[in-house]
Amino acid sequence: MIQINTPSRLHFTLIDLNAELGRVDGGVGLTLDDPSMRLSARETNEGVFVTGSGDLERIKSAVKLLIPEGEGILIKVEQPYPAHVGLGSGTQSALAAGWAVNLTFGLGLSVRDVAAKVGRGGTSGIGVEAFEHGGFIVDGGHRFADKGTFSPSAASKVPPGPVLFRHDFPDWPLVVAIPDLKGASSQREIDIFKQYCPIPLGEVQAVSHIILMKMLPAIIESDMQGFGDAINRIQEVGFKEREVGLQTDEVRRCMDIMKEQGAYGAGMSSFGPAVYAVAEDPGEVKKAVAEFLDSTIGGQVFVTGARNTGAEITVK
Repeated sequence: MIQINTPSRLHFTLIDLNAELGRVDGGVGLTLDDPSMRLSARETNEGVFVTGSGDLERIKSAVKLLIPEGEGILIKVEQPYPAHVGLGSGTQSALAAGWAVNLTFGLGLSVRDVAAKVGRGGTSGIGVEAFEHGGFIVDGGHRFADKGTFSPSAASKVPPGPVLFRHDFPDWPLVVAIPDLKGASSQREIDIFKQYCPIPLGEVQAVSHIILMKMLPAIIESDMQGFGDAINRIQEVGFKEREVGLQTDEVRRCMDIMKEQGAYGAGMSSFGPAVYAVAEDPGEVKKAVAEFLDSTIGGQVFVTGARNTGAEITVK
């Protein structure tokens, strides 16, 4: 039997949805220690079965793309985490299922091979690298000639882009809030890309400047305040500004409350509604956001940290 525990991730921003230089996408993100998904898998002679809770159809579809003809496998999702909230469950569940098949039947594939076969990483490679190595990640996107369109990962057929930078994240507390809402997915996500892309070149350049000259040095120098400032700046420019603008007032208010309670920076992960903050005193931030959500739309708030390793895999 194989057991796989996959991390979640924060997706800070896509970098280039203009393609002036011939490349598109690129992303910045961080692997989280919590929440995580755990599944087990074992070979059977009775076909493909997926049990437990979570997005079981996505997992079953990933298995069928990889499993050798005539073989069978039983996968049990023992611990899911929420889908369509901006924490990357789609990529992690597909990769975990695909990796279980890869190991069970000795297919000899790499993580990136599995990602390409199950159709993940076609826009952002953050989730794929989070599964393999964890940590803080920057990926370099795709040649626009290969991809040919501005589109989300679920609608993209190109393999994950190259990892340009990966670094252990400092031991900083992270407050994550998940309002009781669902983020954009499927056709709605595709429509958003069509509506807002290409992003003006000047905004792409501004995002790149923040990442290169503010965010990356802050990670290397363990400068929490500088990192928080970079997160705040990213919310106000480029594709991320559009993503934030599409949210409900409650989601944006959560970020404001985080900063009012002393967080150095607050942002939204992917298409949301999950938001996050970096703060020296996470307790007050968590308390204030939880009280707000309890009095409005509901949701959950927790304190976690970065995970500087990838998926945990046990073979029994």
